Order: sequence, then C-alpha cells, then structure tokens
Amino acid sequence: MGDKVLPEVSKSDDEQFEDAQSKEDFNERTVDEVIEKVMGLSVRRPPDSDAEEFVDCVNGPEVSQSQKKPTTAGEENESCRQVAGTSEEESPPEDDLIDEDSQRDYECGLSEEELEANKTKADELKQQGNELFKQGEHSRSLDLYTQALRLCPLDRKEARAILYANRAAAKAKLDRKQSALEDCTKALEYNPHYLKALLRRANLYEETDKLDESLEDYRKVLELEPGNGEARSAQVRLPPKIAERNERLKEEMMGKLKDLGNMILRPFGLSTQNFEMKQDPQTGSYSINFNQGGKQ
Repeated sequence: MGDKVLPEVSKSDDEQFEDAQSKEDFNERTVDEVIEKVMGLSVRRPPDSDAEEFVDCVNGPEVSQSQKKPTTAGEENESCRQVAGTSEEESPPEDDLIDEDSQRDYECGLSEEELEANKTKADELKQQGNELFKQGEHSRSLDLYTQALRLCPLDRKEARAILYANRAAAKAKLDRKQSALEDCTKALEYNPHYLKALLRRANLYEETDKLDESLEDYRKVLELEPGNGEARSAQVRLPPKIAERNERLKEEMMGKLKDLGNMILRPFGLSTQNFEMKQDPQTGSYSINFNQGGKQ
C-alpha cells in the first residue's frame, strides 16, 4: 500500500500575518544592528501602542514589595538628575548670570550721580578682583568681576568690555572654557577692537579645537595690529593643523560610508571593492566604474 500524501494545510490569514510580522520584526532588528554598528547610533523602536508606553513610563518594570528597598533623599535626587539627562559635572551651577534687561530697567530710575557712584564701586571691585587674580584666587576674582558687571552702567561700554575680558581670563584658569569664550564674545560686542579679548578668544578657540574660528580671530588681530607676533605665528601654525583635521575627518567618514555600503551590497554578492572611483584631474569630478572581479 503506497504512502498516503497528506493534504497541504493552508495557513489561516491570522497565521500568515504572524509569519509576515515576525519576518518584518527580524528585518527591522537587522537594520537597527547595521546602523548601530556602522554609525554608532542606537535606534530605539516605539512600543506597539501608546497604552504600553504609558504603562512603562508610569509603572516601569513590576517589582514586588519584598524586592523594593527604601531610598534616601540623595538617591532620589540622583535619580532625578539621571532622568533629566544631565549631571552636576555636565551642568555646573552658574551664579555669574548677568541679566542686562533687568539691569537696564533698574538703571532707568537712577540719576546720573547714582550711575556714576555705581561705576566707581564697580571699578573698586575690578581692582580687588585683579589683585585676587594675581594671587591665584581665580574663583574669588571671578565673583568680584561678576559683582562689578552687575553694578557697572550699561552705557560704560569700555569698562564693561574690560570686566568681561577679565572674567573670561578667570574662567579660563578654572577650565570653564566655553563660558570664557562667551565672555570674550560679550567683551567684543562692547568693544569690537579690543585686542586683548580678541587674542584671548583666539587662544580659547584653538584650545577647544575650533581651529577655523581661531584662525579667523588671529586674522582680525593682524588687521588691528599687523606686527602682532602671536597672530603671525598662528597664521603659520594653524592652516596645516586645519588641513590635517579635515583629512582625518574625511577618512573617518569615508570608512563609515564604506562599511555601510558593504552591508547594503552583501546580500547581492557585491562589495564596495566592485566599484572604482576615479577623479578627473582637469575638472575635479569623479566617475564610478563597475568591476565584476573586485574582491568580495
């Protein structure tokens, strides 16, 4: 007796949908892994429904009462900082804010004598700050420069430019370079030809690897003072560093693009080795040639 051939069982619409959904989920995970590996980006898929997302956000993972442990106030504060995505190191407490809008409103009600008295007090605070800076008391000198800026009338542009530049020097000593850059820029808003602030900002730009901005500031220095030795030296030192950085960035990007291209071409039995890019020396344009025998 011959073997019976079992009738082919067709899948229901629901079963076929589940198979298709499983394949789609697998493909999505594969694409996510490729993006994360090549570009260094983590792709987070949304939950299946808004209700699930809400439950996860409010309740989090289920934990039994016996597993829970009491938390201290310090631990709760740390948890809040982590949720906000910042830490004390990333966002140091700033107590040197200068609210010029409020200061302008305040000064509208002052007489000329009162404004001049504030300017005199600001000068005294600046001198005290200078002495502390010379003694290496950079944090205390910064506080005094801030107090002086809150007193110095807004129309005393030269005096305020000096205060901002001095405060930038104190912040630079405290390794608060980004904030120091902002103070240098503020000083130059009050006095665009302030050579010391321009040089200080150029130095800070170079230290923070903003080489193009640094070179631009040094060029402005040479416009104001053609014989400035520091700026002339930077004109020689920075262009090769900029070219080296640009070449490094280009190589890194080309490497990532090549890896991504190989990931895409691999299912077709190809790789980026199958494509040869040639540059026309006359026009600078590129042409791409296909090479069937390229290495896989």
